[in-house]
Amino acid sequence: MGSYIELNDTLQITAEQGFPEDILNLSKHQSDPINLEDVSEKIFEFQNKPKARLYHLPPNRCFLVQNINGKWLYWGKIIMIEQTISSNIDGAQTTSGKYKIIEIYDPEYQIQITKHETSEGLGYF
Repeated sequence: MGSYIELNDTLQITAEQGFPEDILNLSKHQSDPINLEDVSEKIFEFQNKPKARLYHLPPNRCFLVQNINGKWLYWGKIIMIEQTISSNIDGAQTTSGKYKIIEIYDPEYQIQITKHETSEGLGYF
């Protein structure tokens, strides 16, 4: 018997899992780019990410990716400040946590990195 824990360098979450789409809105970002100063003092939370996962710990960064209907949109970099792995009575595990945004990509670079880093068919663009 053993345990399976996934190690991730990317926090890829939906709005339902806690992606802050009210703050990180693509159409707004493309017309008037969001600055790091707009979010630098905020602590964000995510929840119910399926499976047991460990994210890189500070000072190492993780990438922040918005999952929009299964398509990945890269937003920038984060520092994970808290992680919790929970199990339900059936043994299904979920990961939740808190993070701080440390970099927001400018709109042009956001398009480039999303195209470059996502697997075929998974990129938002």
